[in-house]
Amino acid sequence: MNSYQPKTAQGIILIVDDTADSLRLLEAALTRYGYEVRSTVNGSMALMAAKAVAPDLILLDIKMPDMNGYDVCSALKASPVTRDIPIIFISALDEVFDKVKAFALGGADYITKPFQFEEVLARVDHQLTIRQLTQGLEQRVEERTAQLKQTLQELQQAQVQLIQIEKMATLGQLVAAVAHEINNPVGFINGNLSCAKDYTNDLISLLRLYQDKFPHPGSEIEQESQDIELDYLIEDLPSILSSMKKGVDRLFQLSSSLRTFSRLDAHTKVVFNIHDGIDSTLLILKHRLKANDKRPAIEVIKNYGELPPIECYPGQLNQVFMNLIANAIDALDELQTKKSNELNKDYLPQIKIDTDIQYDKEIVIIRIRDNGIGMPSKVKDCIFDNFFTTKPVGKGTGLGLSIARQIVVEKHGGSLNFSSAPEQGTEFVIELPMS
Repeated sequence: MNSYQPKTAQGIILIVDDTADSLRLLEAALTRYGYEVRSTVNGSMALMAAKAVAPDLILLDIKMPDMNGYDVCSALKASPVTRDIPIIFISALDEVFDKVKAFALGGADYITKPFQFEEVLARVDHQLTIRQLTQGLEQRVEERTAQLKQTLQELQQAQVQLIQIEKMATLGQLVAAVAHEINNPVGFINGNLSCAKDYTNDLISLLRLYQDKFPHPGSEIEQESQDIELDYLIEDLPSILSSMKKGVDRLFQLSSSLRTFSRLDAHTKVVFNIHDGIDSTLLILKHRLKANDKRPAIEVIKNYGELPPIECYPGQLNQVFMNLIANAIDALDELQTKKSNELNKDYLPQIKIDTDIQYDKEIVIIRIRDNGIGMPSKVKDCIFDNFFTTKPVGKGTGLGLSIARQIVVEKHGGSLNFSSAPEQGTEFVIELPMS
């Protein structure tokens, strides 16, 4: 017996699912709690049913034979008759489900198979409540309109925060796992390299001793020594081992940076060195800073002040640094692509990172500036809006700067501001309280 009792328990719900068992289970559960339920088994029928008698809510399966859920959602949102109907996507746990795409197309929420019926009821009830509030806006007096809009904004912020938490948890676990997997074999190689170096030196010493004691070992050995270039081998082998040691040290450094970046401390603030977070982010993005066929290497200029460790959520701040620096690289690439024939040959793409303390306000200031494409006014007005992006489809979600501001402002009590002009670059300024 389910303990959750819906507050709404009314409204017409259209279920679209080509799996008969899922359809029966959802229909039975929702009917039991007082909802009027209709069902279809494919996207085409769903579009006709929704336009014939508009439901209050649609539960829409992603994977269907004639039209997938994304296509059905797009068609529903394109029609003035059905565009305001909230849609909850249905996806099996073992199916690939692009949540950001689903929200961007207009989806309101999602549930996964196998169903947890209390969760289904809660999400259905939540969306129907929102729909009732939305429909009531036109009937409310003017002074209530602002309050309802604020409620919707808070709901949207809560939705974005849920995405952020899930994204950070997934990313942090993945990065931490990669760092752990790197450490084991690299540690093994590092330990064996030390022994290999000692063994090599011992063998070379023994070989030198043989050469001293037996300068004429015979034509066969002398010929073999010439064929394998013995003198060069003796000289080069220690250098090879030293190069391998440098490579191992570089992997250790990368692993350490990954662990620093993936700090999962969502519930409590800890003391953290801001410079460690920035440096770990730069190391992870190092491959994007290198020269490519469109531009020279990006120069990173760091002017670090004497910052004390501050109380913060390191994993979340690292996400902010990652987003701002990655955006700066994108801006430099975009400028080079659009102005490749006009740029001065002496132009060098740069990212400047400055840190400082403002003692009178007890705040830490981080400035991240690029000399890239910059932003026009119409873009500057929207960059912190949820799901707003200027990047091509598949290149950006429109959540990066929105989440960054939420982390800085709401989680840390700081501020995130910027200045930008077309083809003059962009500077973001983060201010964080020292405690």
